[in-house]
Amino acid sequence: MDKYNNRETIKHSSFWSTFFDRTKDGKKKFSYRMKRWILIISIHLLFFLSFHVDIQMLEGTLSGSRFLGFHLIDIFTTIELFLATFELPVNMIIGTATIAVFYLLVGGRSYCAWVCPYGILSEIGEKWHDTLVNKKIIKERKFDHRVRHIFWAIFLSLSFISGYLVFETFNVVGILSRMIAYGWSLALLWVVVVLAFEVFYSRRAWCTYICPIGTTYGYLGKISALRVEWNDNCDHCMVCHDVCFENQVLEITKAKYDKQREEKGITREYITGADCTLCGRCIDVCHTDALNFDFRLKSLV
Repeated sequence: MDKYNNRETIKHSSFWSTFFDRTKDGKKKFSYRMKRWILIISIHLLFFLSFHVDIQMLEGTLSGSRFLGFHLIDIFTTIELFLATFELPVNMIIGTATIAVFYLLVGGRSYCAWVCPYGILSEIGEKWHDTLVNKKIIKERKFDHRVRHIFWAIFLSLSFISGYLVFETFNVVGILSRMIAYGWSLALLWVVVVLAFEVFYSRRAWCTYICPIGTTYGYLGKISALRVEWNDNCDHCMVCHDVCFENQVLEITKAKYDKQREEKGITREYITGADCTLCGRCIDVCHTDALNFDFRLKSLV
């Protein structure tokens, strides 16, 4: 993508062109999408090699793993387990605390964009969905994104009532993670069903409305240290809204807030919405360099 010479967006560009950006002087570089895909593939390659080749580097799955012997446990899985059994082994407490501290630093829902394997499938499905919408074969269907909090409460309630980790039976993230690490299973058919729903009915429905894992990390994201920072180079072209996974978090990029900011002398603001996945797509397309990653605690370092 060449954001400095045109306003081509991810939505209206060829899929593969979005893996590269051009700098102001015309040099080609990896986009944040490319960097995210490389990291996701690398993480799950380590899971695969640790099991099949026994390199013992990253063992387990995204629900629970060991990295060089250190336990890492998904936060939502831990909450589910506690509500189902009222027990928490020490290793789970340590592993969950480690993950919580890590995502408080690097951004809560960065898990969704930089770690989750379903994210890659969902991005492919998103492109197919947008193509079908543009050709008027299907309609764009959106719902209130806040419904995710209802699903979050329902899944935890089911664990509490049943004593069983109900969500894990149809968790597409867990299914994919186990399949990559241990091998194929019929549960993959459920992943295909979810992806088909996103392609033909509602864009990125699982991530936007249903997945309680992303919702949990979003709760950490509100106060996390790594953020996207907006500055007043912005010309309010709104291209960032077109490409954002959760564009409600980019409300401050709208021109209607300019007068208010001028009165207060504000030239920089953090995107503090809990739903921001720090995917970097807004940065990839911003032709005025008004959006960039920033570490809020850098003044303390």
